[in-house]
Amino acid sequence: MSRKKVNKSKFKYQTLRGFKDILPEHQKFWDFVFKNIKETAGDFSYQKIDTPILESANLFERTVGKETDIVAKEMFSFEDKGGEKVTLRPELTASVARAYIEHGMLNWSQPVKLWSWGPVFRYDKPQAGRYRQFNQFNFEVIGSESADIDAQVIIMASELYKSLGVDVEVQINSIGCPECRKEYIKLLKKYLRNKKMCLTCENRMIKNPLRVLDCKEEKCKEILTEAPQIIDSLCEQCKNSFVKVLEILDDSEVAYSLNPFLVRGLDYYNRTTFEFYVAGDEQNTQGALGGGGRYDYLIEQLGGRPTPAVGFAGGIERVILKIKESGREIKSEIQGDVFIAQLGDEAKKKCAKLFKDLRKEEVKVKEAFAKKGLTDQLEIANRMKVRFALILGQKEIMDDTIIIRDMDSGIQEIVAFDNIISEIKKRLLGNTGVKIYSNGNTEKKKCLN
Repeated sequence: MSRKKVNKSKFKYQTLRGFKDILPEHQKFWDFVFKNIKETAGDFSYQKIDTPILESANLFERTVGKETDIVAKEMFSFEDKGGEKVTLRPELTASVARAYIEHGMLNWSQPVKLWSWGPVFRYDKPQAGRYRQFNQFNFEVIGSESADIDAQVIIMASELYKSLGVDVEVQINSIGCPECRKEYIKLLKKYLRNKKMCLTCENRMIKNPLRVLDCKEEKCKEILTEAPQIIDSLCEQCKNSFVKVLEILDDSEVAYSLNPFLVRGLDYYNRTTFEFYVAGDEQNTQGALGGGGRYDYLIEQLGGRPTPAVGFAGGIERVILKIKESGREIKSEIQGDVFIAQLGDEAKKKCAKLFKDLRKEEVKVKEAFAKKGLTDQLEIANRMKVRFALILGQKEIMDDTIIIRDMDSGIQEIVAFDNIISEIKKRLLGNTGVKIYSNGNTEKKKCLN
């Protein structure tokens, strides 16, 4: 039956702006990234946590910051049927912090190391690798104030990007603690007192002066080039912590560059902040692949005990975009070890049972029972790169046999049907050879192409 093309001018249902379908041919990239993230998390002893997509709006207003662009302009918030103001999560850290408190993780062995993966929502202008529903992975270490942990998170993230085949460089800064930031903000205000900044920055100077450093307007960026740097205002404790982070990165041969204007877009950060960019993109034209920092006051801010923490989050769409641009070949996960091909209704019935029995024995088995022709089925088997095809037709049913075809050599052998599961398991383990029947005969024949 031929497929009719959809007349798009008549078809009125399409994805909303900033939202996207992930089609089957793209899934191999998502599987590849997830597999590497999961393996990295395991290597560094992180446990997986999944938090709800929908949370109380106050959770993000209180933690991310009312004056940030995320809360002020980008959150998907609404009243539910019970009159509660709720929000589709715009980031993952606040939800993990909430879960840490709610489930008494303070009583666990500290630090608690958690990782997660899932969709987040921001009403932002859609751009390359960024949508209004996009996906993030994140790593959180809660319960340690050691600078070693800051460095370890950066090293881990660097290793992760390397495993994905994406060459990155780290930009890093320290925004100090609330005490040393007070002194810096005085210096910054003094410097900008008679400068003509954009309207957004004028408002930021009143409500949250540190946000000025994050301005993307060229006029403001030019003014800020001569601005005092926050590193010069760090207190002794913050300075020592930052120096230790840099020393560990040096010892681990992780290349980084200092960025005195890196403050990140969330209010809960303190001390170490960092972002990852594609190596060679000196002007950061493609945007950050991911970033993070220390947030020692977030747990307390949400009603928990004072608990230091540090974390990192990365955008999945953006890293997949870079993997595709690199031309790296990613193998599909659909391939199996064995493919069952059948000819005729009776063969299909027996093959359906055989398929179920092979799966029970944990054999990676594939099929295309909707296809009738043997050629079509074997073409699919080739695409799936299976090692063996099992072929059952009318003759084999009558003889109570089945054909094993080695997909690499093309050699076919006839095997007793009742022995096929033990025989195929033997061959998958590498113990190949000609099947010897109970009567002492052997059968082996070359495939006729």
